[in-house]
Amino acid sequence: MAFLKIAITAEQFLDNEPAKIRHLLNSRIDFVHIRKPRASKEELRCLISGIPSSYHPRLKLHDHFELIDEFDLGGVHLNSRNPVAPAEAKSVSRSFHNLDELEDCARYDYVTLSPIFDSISKIGYRSAFNLDKLKDKIENKNVIALGGVTPDTFPILRDKGFVGGAMLGCVWRDVNEFCKQL
Repeated sequence: MAFLKIAITAEQFLDNEPAKIRHLLNSRIDFVHIRKPRASKEELRCLISGIPSSYHPRLKLHDHFELIDEFDLGGVHLNSRNPVAPAEAKSVSRSFHNLDELEDCARYDYVTLSPIFDSISKIGYRSAFNLDKLKDKIENKNVIALGGVTPDTFPILRDKGFVGGAMLGCVWRDVNEFCKQL
């Protein structure tokens, strides 16, 4: 499996966000997770409608799962707000925050484990893991690093056994600049 690169949307809506998401997907981002916990179904529908349908299989929803069929989206990402996947989900991933949860990761396409590094987007959200002790725990599991991940950390993450990196804070400050780093 190639090292997956995932961008997670900012919680608030951004100017020209559909164009920014399209730019990410035209760069080396494999998936964009649409995470807008306070958004209405209609607001998400509007955002997704602004993204050409050819990109929809590379979008995953964190909320309002009923939209996956309407737009033929790539899947859903489970979390504490939405812990159950709809039967029609093509792909299911999940958020994990401790090593004990990894015992349950085989049933998902991949899981995110966070925070691996100190968070960029959540001030005070500090790394909860010793990277040197993680490799044995995540080996042969589809674990994506989240929390303080940047393109500069990809080599470290690969070496420690992660199959990808998910990013939020470093993406949205300047999408054009971020894409140059990929």
